Amino acid sequence: MTTSKLPATVRIVEMGPRDGLQNEKQLVSTNTKVELVRRLERAGLKAIETTSFVSPKWVPQMGDNSEVLTRVLAAAALGVAYPVLTPNLKGFEAALAAGAREVAVFGAASESFSQKNINCSIAESLERFRPVTEAAQAAGVKVRGYVSCVVGCPYEGAVAPQAVADVAATLIEMGCYEVSLGDTIGVGTPASIVRMLEAVAKRVPVEKLAGHYHDTYGMAVANVHASLQMGVAVFDASVGGLGGCPYAAGASGNVATEDVVWLLNGLGVDSGIDLDALVDTAAWISAQLGREPASRVARAVLAKRAKAACA
Repeated sequence: MTTSKLPATVRIVEMGPRDGLQNEKQLVSTNTKVELVRRLERAGLKAIETTSFVSPKWVPQMGDNSEVLTRVLAAAALGVAYPVLTPNLKGFEAALAAGAREVAVFGAASESFSQKNINCSIAESLERFRPVTEAAQAAGVKVRGYVSCVVGCPYEGAVAPQAVADVAATLIEMGCYEVSLGDTIGVGTPASIVRMLEAVAKRVPVEKLAGHYHDTYGMAVANVHASLQMGVAVFDASVGGLGGCPYAAGASGNVATEDVVWLLNGLGVDSGIDLDALVDTAAWISAQLGREPASRVARAVLAKRAKAACA
């Protein structure tokens, strides 16, 4: 699979409120979570993953999932999607009761990661999702799929591209409208990402694929660029670089949304996102968490503003 022309537009799925916050040790208030979504809307994000309907026993940060989603949807912005993560039928039913119109299910391309993360094999995890996709279709709810460890696994090392293709194809067969391919521990390079995409694209049309690249080794933006050249036009990103992986020591968060937007602006690819407003949002949520943004672009823009203010 090769392409020489970059997509004219790219859709960014914002991960900050869910993937970004779920591993924070300090509990973030419901008000802060809702305000984060509102600020992301104003910055131009059209897809914001809002929360996760998992057991609060396993992810205490998401214990206010129903309240967050209900409040967000009560003042939903026109044309904005608010997907939520639903690992099983119980989670889907709770999400549906709170008003969800789009959900996501997540599998892995590594057997060891699947066992550690959701306590079952890859095959068993996929069968768990089938009742969710069937119930979603019956309710007119869209379903997005995730595949974790598409390049490397913290327990197994390198992951075979064919294993990724098999899981992605199964998720599409189940009814997922799109599959997000996650470099969960951030070990991917443009070469390994391209090999993986070439294998997956033989089973799933590239227009149904999204890139989800963590930045542990500083390669996430390079991997986004390589994927753009392969025709991928949807990317997951997290404002301020929030997030991490609890199953992979040292893994950083998803690629910062600001860094992706800076890249796209430089390439002349439209994302519909206001970079200045996005940087303001990164600075705000980072301050709420008591630290600086992880995003290099956010730090550079904020430093430039501070210098201009002192001139």
